[in-house]
Amino acid sequence: MSWDLRQSEMAELGSREQRALIAIHNSQRSLAEITELIHTAFLVHRGIVNIGELKSCDGPLKDMQFGNKMAVLSGDFLLANACTSLAQLQNTKVVELISSAIGDLVQGIYYENSKSSEENCLTDDIGISTWKEQVFLSHSALLAKSCQAAMELAKHSAEIQDMAFQYGKHMSMSHKLHSDLQPFVKESDTMAFSLNSAPAVLHQEFLGREAWIKQIREAQGKGNIMDYKKLREAIKAGKGVTSAIDLCRGHGNRALAALERFPPSEARAALANIVYAVTRFP
Repeated sequence: MSWDLRQSEMAELGSREQRALIAIHNSQRSLAEITELIHTAFLVHRGIVNIGELKSCDGPLKDMQFGNKMAVLSGDFLLANACTSLAQLQNTKVVELISSAIGDLVQGIYYENSKSSEENCLTDDIGISTWKEQVFLSHSALLAKSCQAAMELAKHSAEIQDMAFQYGKHMSMSHKLHSDLQPFVKESDTMAFSLNSAPAVLHQEFLGREAWIKQIREAQGKGNIMDYKKLREAIKAGKGVTSAIDLCRGHGNRALAALERFPPSEARAALANIVYAVTRFP
């Protein structure tokens, strides 16, 4: 009889742990709002225009200066509200995690805006490993650390917290790769793309820096207007696009592997569907 009672207690304990993993706490909802506020604040800050690069056809300088001031003030206001709400969670580890994510965002944006050592060069001399480090800072760190913080708020173990971090990290990396690949997988000849996007960086790795710069210069017409269609075809002819797709799916598989540590639920299925959506290509 005592053995049956003990088995029943253990089953109930396991059931409670599973319900705790599935349930959403009010503090976790607050954390989601805080994360969105921080993300929006940085998007607003990124809208600041470099006055020195403006041309007369871009509009009145006074309007641009006013827009810059509003972008700074609006972004700072959102960040201040996020920090106030973060303190109200009364969890020092969560505060530390989200604060470090803000620091990562600042560092990542600094890397994005830093100029190449070559004068008038439109692309950075980086490999895919450096690209992934920079993307983690500017795109993945906030989501990954927010996922970890959500598990901390629910008092889950360090192992569960790490799995949540891994899901957030690899899912956001897949999302960024999926976004970078869109100009190369969609049937559009007019879609511009960043020369520092994942397919371009991988293309440069396979081709070599000098040959990549030569292709860029060949695609530039009069007035340094870039022929993106010509450059897109050059990248698609190499291994950059297929390698980026493989990398996207690899990060997606790692995100799904992290999810496997959580009990089956509608929430887990929804998170898995996000991964499927960003790793599916025509």
